Amino acid sequence: MTLEWEQVIVHSVDPVALGQWWAEALGWVVVYSSDDEFEIRPEPDRLPGLEFVRLDESKKAKSRLHLDFRPDDQDAEVARLVAHGAQRVDIGQGEQSWVVLADPEGNEFCVLGQRRQ
Repeated sequence: MTLEWEQVIVHSVDPVALGQWWAEALGWVVVYSSDDEFEIRPEPDRLPGLEFVRLDESKKAKSRLHLDFRPDDQDAEVARLVAHGAQRVDIGQGEQSWVVLADPEGNEFCVLGQRRQ
């Protein structure tokens, strides 16, 4: 048996707006768009992708699944994402080497520090 990881589904009140925000934040391409779904990928034929699917209720609690990103320059990337509309959030992480941010609909994600050698 073989499984191929196709995508991560993100429920969203406005999938087009949130999907476009993530496409711009990641520099990914849009591969599908409708009023209820918006799919992006690193490249048109490269998996996995992110698919934003309409759910007509807002986020109510801390996400049980989140994405981690490891940039070359954490400070610069955090500043860029905040300028793009992300917000710093405190989910009880305390002092850590990573920074927790949230997208415009409140979905948390982490910007990691340098990898340990």
